[in-house]
Amino acid sequence: MASGPLLRPGVRVGERVYRTLRHRILTGGLEPGERLSVPAIARELGVSRSPVRDAVLQLVREGLAQETLNRGAVISSIGRAELVSLYEAREALEGMAARLAAPHFTHDLRRRLLDNLAEHDEVVASGDFDRHIDVDAAFHREIRQSANSPVIARMLDQIQGQIMIAMRSTSVSGGMDRALHDHREIFEAVAAGDPDASEAAARRHIARLTEILRSDG
Repeated sequence: MASGPLLRPGVRVGERVYRTLRHRILTGGLEPGERLSVPAIARELGVSRSPVRDAVLQLVREGLAQETLNRGAVISSIGRAELVSLYEAREALEGMAARLAAPHFTHDLRRRLLDNLAEHDEVVASGDFDRHIDVDAAFHREIRQSANSPVIARMLDQIQGQIMIAMRSTSVSGGMDRALHDHREIFEAVAAGDPDASEAAARRHIARLTEILRSDG
């Protein structure tokens, strides 16, 4: 198990364990249905069982893990119907995040988003869907963090985490070029400082993805 997040100073042990496990879940290092064995994780990370239990409980609360009757906690398996429901909630939240981000657009945000779009262009050309998931998530994370709304950011972090689990195992793997096109539209609206256009572009983007999931289900 990767121990990178555990090396960061100034963070309590439980939080470091949680970050390590969450990172592995979202990047596919831990797969849906895989068991989160507290003793095994504690041994591997060189910590006591208590912070591992706390980290696992936090993952359960976020929907990234599920408690089972006989196996303890396992990585969540998210079906198509639940994924559609997550996208329906995400549409409203991403729209509001983009609306709130528009008045706060900065040169630094512009640079980060342009870097992301350039990387996404390379990913689309390579056809790497797993990398597309990560770059796509990073774009939306930049927008919501710029919205200056901790509540919306927290809700979207939780929803997007569950979506990333599902998308790595779903049969829907196309549409990368259209996603990049949508992201450019969102960028242009936010960069123009237009709240209405920003919300509309973000909602249109997520609604299109929702319809793809519905039609493929």
